[in-house]
Amino acid sequence: MLSYPHLTARMPAHLRAEFRSSHAGEMGAVWIYRGILLASTDPVVRKFAREHLQTEQQHLALFEELIHLYRGSMLLPIWVLAGFLTGFLPAFFGRTAVFGTIEAVETFVSAHYRQQIDMVKAEPAWAPLEEMLEHCLEDEIEHCHEAANQLRGHSRLLRLWAKIVATGSQLAVKVSKII
Repeated sequence: MLSYPHLTARMPAHLRAEFRSSHAGEMGAVWIYRGILLASTDPVVRKFAREHLQTEQQHLALFEELIHLYRGSMLLPIWVLAGFLTGFLPAFFGRTAVFGTIEAVETFVSAHYRQQIDMVKAEPAWAPLEEMLEHCLEDEIEHCHEAANQLRGHSRLLRLWAKIVATGSQLAVKVSKII
């Protein structure tokens, strides 16, 4: 676990909003995998979900270690429910739906982390957090590639679902930055 006891200055408002959204996102990710595990009986999907749940729990712990520097989202119960449903529902439709969902989520999350890395690089007092964000980004990219490698094509319905998931992720980030 990373520790940043030297980060005691007041975090700028724009970074507090970013970290609030990442904390909410990692909470949602934990619940995506819990939803998959509750609904799926496919051994390949379950193995994938167990492994990635563990990683997402580690990411969540990193943000919770820093939460004293920013306020968490007041809508955390909604992000938990949204994450759960984002994993639970596709699991009923099989592997392709699950892996398509994860690919869509992780594509969005990877881009979001890249933006945050650029932000902390521009703030010298907060640059030490770059390493943590880079670590999370690498994991999310790996999750995306693993999910993509499991896919056997994208049906029209899966492409529509992936667009809904990506749009929902964008909306969740915007809202969690504020509330």
